[in-house]
Parts: sequence; C-alpha cells; structure tokens
Amino acid sequence: MAITSNDFRKSDLSRNYPALKYFKSSEFDSPDEEGSGDNMCPLFLQMLDQAREKAKIPFKINSGYRTPAHNSKVGGVKNSSHMNIPCNAADIHIKDSKSRFLIIVSLMAQGFTRFGIGKNFIHVDGDVKKSQNCIWHYY
Repeated sequence: MAITSNDFRKSDLSRNYPALKYFKSSEFDSPDEEGSGDNMCPLFLQMLDQAREKAKIPFKINSGYRTPAHNSKVGGVKNSSHMNIPCNAADIHIKDSKSRFLIIVSLMAQGFTRFGIGKNFIHVDGDVKKSQNCIWHYY
C-alpha cells in the first residue's frame, strides 16, 4: 500500500498503530525535553520502522522532534519540520556511502519523498506543507 501526502494530513497523535519493532519514542526526544518523542507522528514512525526493516541495517536517530529552543540552538530553520506536532521529521546518522544508499532506497520504497543529505546524516520528512519529490544537501 502506497502512503500519500494526504495520509500525513490525516494522521494525528491519537491513532492506534502497531508497536514499533526498531525504535523507541525516546530516540526522538528533543534533548531539552524528556518524553517529547511522544510528539512524533505515528504514521511517520511506522513508515520509518518499515524502511528500517527493508534496509536491514540500523538507523541511529540524530534528531527527531525539536523544541523551538533546541531548534534555535542547533541552527535549525525557523519553519523546521522537526518542530511540527505531530512531528514528521528525523535525521538519521550515516557512517558510509553504502549505508547512505541502503537507507535512501528503503525510505523511498516506503513512500518518503523529501530528503536532505548531510556529510554524515540523512534528513527525511513527510511535511506536506513543503515541496515534494525533492533532495537537497547541507554542504
């Protein structure tokens, strides 16, 4: 089943989704607010979990939900998808080119269409208020 942008619009924090196999909500906490990983979009997390299954390699989360204060501290943009509630953005640590490839392919297979490429991370989000089908870089 393909996930569409409309699915993200309809998703909220109250939906009941199956338990995640590879992630805990605490992995998505803003460092300045314990428990804030609960602000993550359940549909986004399910898609991320399924992408992790396809990739067959670990996804280490560098950043999930961010409070406005933490977003400012790390130099995030004012309209960062990391601050959405429900939050539909994550930065995934990348150790080498092969893992970058496997992670991007698995995310695309799950229906994600927005990617930012950093030297050692991939940003992925499902923000329907922003341009779709795009890849940008941070260097």
